[in-house]
Amino acid sequence: MISYRLPGTKRYQERLYPNPSQLRPEIRAKLGTYEAVIAHFTASSLAEDGIKIKPDSLSVYKSGSQGYVVSFDPLPEFAGQAKQFATMHVKMLDEKHCGLALDGADACKRTAAWNPMAGFPVNSSDGPSEWLPCMPLGMPILNHRAVTLLHYPPIIAYRTADYLNNNTLHRWAQVLQCAGVAEPTRYHAIVDVDPIAAPGSGESEYPNDYFPINVTSLFFDNEEKGLGYLRSMLNLMLNPPANAANPMTLPLLVCGSPLYDPQAPGWFRARYKEYLPKDQNGSPVVDVLQTGLIKLFPRSAKQTPYMIANHMIAAGVTGRCTDDPTKIPNIQKYEAQDLVAATFLSLCADAAAQGKPIDPAEAKRIACQRWFGAPDGSGAPNPPAAADRLPICALGQMDLCFDTVKKVPKYTYDEAVARCQQKGGSNFSPCFGCEPLPAGG
Repeated sequence: MISYRLPGTKRYQERLYPNPSQLRPEIRAKLGTYEAVIAHFTASSLAEDGIKIKPDSLSVYKSGSQGYVVSFDPLPEFAGQAKQFATMHVKMLDEKHCGLALDGADACKRTAAWNPMAGFPVNSSDGPSEWLPCMPLGMPILNHRAVTLLHYPPIIAYRTADYLNNNTLHRWAQVLQCAGVAEPTRYHAIVDVDPIAAPGSGESEYPNDYFPINVTSLFFDNEEKGLGYLRSMLNLMLNPPANAANPMTLPLLVCGSPLYDPQAPGWFRARYKEYLPKDQNGSPVVDVLQTGLIKLFPRSAKQTPYMIANHMIAAGVTGRCTDDPTKIPNIQKYEAQDLVAATFLSLCADAAAQGKPIDPAEAKRIACQRWFGAPDGSGAPNPPAAADRLPICALGQMDLCFDTVKKVPKYTYDEAVARCQQKGGSNFSPCFGCEPLPAGG
């Protein structure tokens, strides 16, 4: 049996998790106490990490003022991993990691930067704008193979107590599968530059950007003020125990399309400007599919391989059929770039697992050659393998054909594949409309 107490006081621990009273009614009916919420997220992380436990063995209980104790009984073959999981769980939640996110949120609340649209809706679905500290809970924390850097979690992640059940992460899971990534749940580890749940599709698009880069720099990456959450969390999550022998950290995917939600690459550019390539004016750049190596801290023993990528939902928000497939917002360009990003992570992770780290530039070359037929991802997508053209079309159909009422793709992936086979032509173009197709074509 594995048993451990969460760090800090009961009050501190409860601040780390969604307040049951603020969950949606149907979720609150199942998760009406902090014990239930903590158990729910712990079970999710164990499942994402592939750590199997005996049925009904997971429990969470209060131990007076000492707060909450987590216990579960792993299957014998997972006993070693379960011990490491407990250590990582406690460390992730301690005052030097998630505690710094709470400190940063508290500091932000004392300024006009906090939720400037409070009381007013910023989109059609989330109601009046509300900001809530939101930790990266329920994701893999031990056996993940990469880390993805995003901007902020959508408020639905808080209200449903599910960080992974939203359109952004559903699409990313589909892209990983289309790229042939083994064990895609191992690529669900996410860190946000702003650990604050807020309305999705409404708080960060230009011209009304209520989460500018300086929110991150002032409140979550400001070591002079003791507010160093972001790099502390990245340092922990990019160096899990299984990666100890690797001379590099796990790969980091920095997501933010230049056309949609570019804040994560913007912070990355400001923080790591000395490591980045420069344009003709000497200014550091963060272009989509750019790769390289950085050190999280100047003192870091390991370098971190990275790739800049589109935001995972950008294709569905801004992608469209255009006459120029060589640049976004062309939907085929978007899809191919996203498939390159997924393939890049897989190549880096697979090489590290084999004890033979790959140069990120080489991983990019291989990934781009697969999806573009070119080593740098320039030009229009032109996969050499015919089988790789169909996923671009199917993903494009899903992203182009969106149900505006249900706010989900109009077609499942299998349905989109069938539509592309019926109407996509020899090159499987997704630009043939969204209406139901007659039987037989």
